[in-house]
Amino acid sequence: MIESSSLDATRAAYDAVAPRYAELFRDSVEGRPLDLALVTAFAELVRAAGAGPVADLGCGPGGVTARLASLGVTAFGVDASPAMIELARREYPDLRFDEGSMLALDIADGTLGGVLAWYSIIHTPPEDLPVIFAEFARVLAPGGHLLLGFFATDDDSPHRAQPFDHKVSLAHRLSIDHVADLASKAGLTEVARLRREPGDNERFQHGRLLARKPTEP
Repeated sequence: MIESSSLDATRAAYDAVAPRYAELFRDSVEGRPLDLALVTAFAELVRAAGAGPVADLGCGPGGVTARLASLGVTAFGVDASPAMIELARREYPDLRFDEGSMLALDIADGTLGGVLAWYSIIHTPPEDLPVIFAEFARVLAPGGHLLLGFFATDDDSPHRAQPFDHKVSLAHRLSIDHVADLASKAGLTEVARLRREPGDNERFQHGRLLARKPTEP
């Protein structure tokens, strides 16, 4: 696993709060109809393409990984936090969960039909995001899909990334245009995007991006 001071800090922060985090966010799309609809559509696209399994990167306690499996795709989870992986394995013993870093995934080239990164890119220093998007593109098979969830900057913000106190670890709100540009530069084609206003007890707007790896170079 590639190490960095930022990754070390994020791992330690999530290890420290893992049980409480799992209580609060075991399945982070539960009760959010738009988010659930996007994840369901993503699973349907992956099934239709038949390009391989789905990696839930930054899977946390594994609830969304389990939801993907319930939607008919072969899914496994990856997270940098050993404590989160332990909780996920205990809660979902029939699913696979691996410790790993998005900076250098232990996944062979072109083997995944889908990558879900649901609020897992927000802790990455902005200068490292191109490396992560290159990893997304590397592990996706032609025709595979990427679905991203993240905190979005405001419509009129001039910033591509804005740091904020996530309460667990330093995080960034990201411009949807910037995220789409990162995906494009990695060789992925935008399929859809969505901006969701904050709901009850939420502070920020939310961004979603769906992209696809072309079947031909």
